[in-house]
Amino acid sequence: MASRDLHNNLGVAVALNIGAISSNTTTNGAIIDTQGFESVEFVIQSGTLTDGSYAPTITEGDQANLSDGSATAAADLLGTAASATFAATDDNVAKKIGYKGGKRYIRLNIVSTGVTTGGTLGATAIKGNARNRPVA
Repeated sequence: MASRDLHNNLGVAVALNIGAISSNTTTNGAIIDTQGFESVEFVIQSGTLTDGSYAPTITEGDQANLSDGSATAAADLLGTAASATFAATDDNVAKKIGYKGGKRYIRLNIVSTGVTTGGTLGATAIKGNARNRPVA
């Protein structure tokens, strides 16, 4: 039985709008501001996937527009990109990858390869370990 308050201790944001990916490309998500939080977990959910592979990457930086953005080092990830990669057999599945780096702004990207018809993906950023609680 749940007896603790998680609701008032988390921030959530749309990290990647739910949408079809139908080509070999990099699909950039929204830039997430981590100010006031010590951790971020990206939860990625698939719909129907007909072919291809969909691998997450995370870009990090200190500028609000990520003009200084660079790929996040593996040491600053919780889990691995491989464990959060989707294959054509991963219909209606949720996977996660976390960020523990020190940059203020981050963005989830999906790199799709081997795609001819594609599939549908979306993601949510869950910001945790808030410095000030309750979170609005």
